[in-house]
Amino acid sequence: MIWLNFSLYAVIAAILWVVGSSLPYIQALGNKRHIFANLIYLSGSLVIGSFIVQLWLKLDRPPLRTLGETRLWYAFFLSLVGLITNLRWKYRWFMGLSSFMAISMLAINLTDPSSYNKTLMPALQSPWFVPHVVVYILSYSILAASSLVAIYALWRWYRSSYEKRFLHMADNLVYIGFAFLTLGQLFGALWAKEAWGHYWTWDPKETWAFLTWISFLIYIHYRFHRPKHVKGPLWTIALAFVVLLIAWFGVNYLPSAQDSVHVYSKMS
Repeated sequence: MIWLNFSLYAVIAAILWVVGSSLPYIQALGNKRHIFANLIYLSGSLVIGSFIVQLWLKLDRPPLRTLGETRLWYAFFLSLVGLITNLRWKYRWFMGLSSFMAISMLAINLTDPSSYNKTLMPALQSPWFVPHVVVYILSYSILAASSLVAIYALWRWYRSSYEKRFLHMADNLVYIGFAFLTLGQLFGALWAKEAWGHYWTWDPKETWAFLTWISFLIYIHYRFHRPKHVKGPLWTIALAFVVLLIAWFGVNYLPSAQDSVHVYSKMS
């Protein structure tokens, strides 16, 4: 099984991400160190991307069924968010934070590997399944990135070294992530209508997904009405990320979720 080779892919990707994140700080390498760093970092993402493709081909289905499979996508997208953020806003330090999160996802999969199989329940054979899950994971990756920025900014705030660009960066990430989150919810509603006959049933997973959406919407309104506030918005993003984690992981352990239509996601 290809899963047996995952440890090799994970280690190689982790090394490439760490090296790519570190090179920009080595002055002796000259001005071209940033180009090499980005290419090396991108190579780490491509390694995980190639594993996802091979897993997809091996299973004859999109690897989006279990939490373990979604963590692969999460690591892949989060690493790309870190790279794109660095290229767009020149925040080199963020590549290190995003790679740390991505490596954490891979580490969890190494300690708790998924039992992959080709079986897909009828509800997961909908054409809305792949776009819903992929867009959701992409949104979670971007919103997680915004939370990392907020946490880092709060740390700098309490050290009296805060810079306005941190909140500006968080704004951009939240706006993009929120747009994808909204799109993911729309895809999910269309999928639910086709699979279960209802657009929305207030299933525990749906409820917490809605709370996640509301949490980041509160941040957007906070920023609009209180543009000069700093700590409040940053704490709002940090706490919204906690809600996001509950929606993704925590709901699976709630007694009320045992009969959830999203029960497939509880598989490790």
